Amino acid sequence: MRSETTASGALPGDGLIRVGAVLFIIGAIATLVTVAPLFLGTDPFPTIVYLVAMLMGVGFLVAAAGVLRSIAAQRRQARETAPSA
Repeated sequence: MRSETTASGALPGDGLIRVGAVLFIIGAIATLVTVAPLFLGTDPFPTIVYLVAMLMGVGFLVAAAGVLRSIAAQRRQARETAPSA
């Protein structure tokens, strides 16, 4: 069904979901890196690492925006193809 929605098979919002997933993974890795000094007893990392860790939340929001955009496009398409009553 998904390939029937558009010629290329990609829905609006798919790109946002992919970008959000990448940002989330980068942020998750940075979060693990920032927590490591607590267990290893080393000096904390610079502030930039903590800022990169915030990409996890940003990635989640970007992916959620992509999901909402995809839902809106599917609903719009369903309204256009539904028979008028």
